[in-house]
Amino acid sequence: MDEVSVLENAIIYLKYLQERVEILEEQARKPVVHVKKSQLVVDDVGSSSSEQQSIPSIEARVCNKHVLFRIHCEKRKGVLVKILGEIEELNLDVVNTSVVPFGSSSLDITIIAEKEKDFSLEVKEIVQNLYAVLQPAA
Repeated sequence: MDEVSVLENAIIYLKYLQERVEILEEQARKPVVHVKKSQLVVDDVGSSSSEQQSIPSIEARVCNKHVLFRIHCEKRKGVLVKILGEIEELNLDVVNTSVVPFGSSSLDITIIAEKEKDFSLEVKEIVQNLYAVLQPAA
C-alpha cells in the first residue's frame, strides 16, 4: 500500500467517524421516553403463604404504542388462550409471546402488544382486566 491510498482510507474513515458522532449527538438530544408501569398485587390478610403464591403477578409497561406484559401465574389448561383473548378484546394486537414453565405448577409469560387506533384504557385497567381473567372459576 502506498502513502496516497493510506491517506485516502484515513480520510474516508475520519468522515465516517464524524458522521457517526453527529448521529449519536442527535440521538442524545432526543427526549427520554417515559414508561408507565402498573402492577397489581393482592394481599389478603387472612391468606396463607401457599395461597399467596398461587395469586397471579401481572406487570404492564407502556412505551409509545407498545405494551409489555410480564405475567407469573398458575399453570392451567387454556390460561394462555384466555390471556391472549383478553388482550385482543382490549384493542391490542399481540406482536410477540414467550411462555416459560417456572417450576412444575406455574408459568412465566411475556407478551408484547401494540395499541390499536381505538385503544383508550389506562395501564391499571389493563392489569385489572387480565387479573380478572386469571382468577380461578368459582
